[in-house]
Amino acid sequence: MPTYHSSPCPPAELEARLRLHRLPETGLRRFRTLLEAFGSASSALSAPGPAWRTLGIPQATIDARRSAEVRDGALAAMAWLERPGQHLLMWDGPDYPALLKEIDDAPPLLFVAGNPALLDRPQLAIVGSRRATPPALDTARAFSRCLAQAGFTITSGLALGIDGAAHRAALEVGGGTIGVLGTGLQKLYPQRHRDLACMMIDMGGALVSEYPLDAGPLPGNFPRRNRIISGLSLGVLVVEASLASGSLITARLAAEQGREVYAIPGSIHHPAAKGCHQLIRDGALLVESVEQILESLRGWQNLPPAAVDKPAHPLLALLHAAPQTSENLAHFSDRPLAEVLAQLTELELEGRVSNVAGRWFARAG
Repeated sequence: MPTYHSSPCPPAELEARLRLHRLPETGLRRFRTLLEAFGSASSALSAPGPAWRTLGIPQATIDARRSAEVRDGALAAMAWLERPGQHLLMWDGPDYPALLKEIDDAPPLLFVAGNPALLDRPQLAIVGSRRATPPALDTARAFSRCLAQAGFTITSGLALGIDGAAHRAALEVGGGTIGVLGTGLQKLYPQRHRDLACMMIDMGGALVSEYPLDAGPLPGNFPRRNRIISGLSLGVLVVEASLASGSLITARLAAEQGREVYAIPGSIHHPAAKGCHQLIRDGALLVESVEQILESLRGWQNLPPAAVDKPAHPLLALLHAAPQTSENLAHFSDRPLAEVLAQLTELELEGRVSNVAGRWFARAG
């Protein structure tokens, strides 16, 4: 597979763009200003400092363009791009993702490990708590599987909790999945997901970052990368989130970008459900099934209906609607409690239900 970058883009110009990209405080607007003012990145770098100052470029940025760190970092990125499966997408290039290009602050450069073509396919983002409850993880897996089977690429942030569950579930059914990092691709975070990241690349997925390859996990990078998760996607599904969760940032950005926002409700007594409830109050679509998401997007894409499994067991049907106690299941199913307990035991042995703090939950898969 060829390296993806704007063509024509001679090596000297590519290196110059990589150097501009490493300069402090150089986002898309400043990047574009420099290219438009000087005609190319190479010309911009060779222009005198006063010419940069007239464009409103900070002195720290001007001083950094001659630094060894910037030069060596660009050369290291050039070497990285020579290796198979490692690519660079430029915002003015033909291979840059069309949806992402629409947002106001699209990243000027995107480093991609894996399959770059995946970034232009229909995507749904699935995000949520890093400390997700077991039922929420099951829900994320179930939605991810069904959406992947319906033809969507599953996009998330490779974080612990909901993100990782969504990525793994998409892979389990042979679907595509994209991880958007808040670090450089050579500084994978969290390290606990290194094996998952390798599996994603090996199975046709992709890892994406706007940051230089050696950028570490700075706290401010993670909220900022969320605009890429939402910008790549037709919609964002929030599975479980507290009011302080970064997932709410992703959802807010999605709404600002004109994307669909979906939220799964939870117990009014659980703090991890309050973020989703807030999103629903703010206008997110309350979803209880994959079909609701597919229906809302039917006008966007001609995709086949998802192969959503219908629970054959009547107790499973009740549990897919909401977690229940044994007594409530007996009441709603109009069956003796002893019979319900016996059936729940069988379902638990089959791995189809689980009990958490006295409440029964349907398990995914």
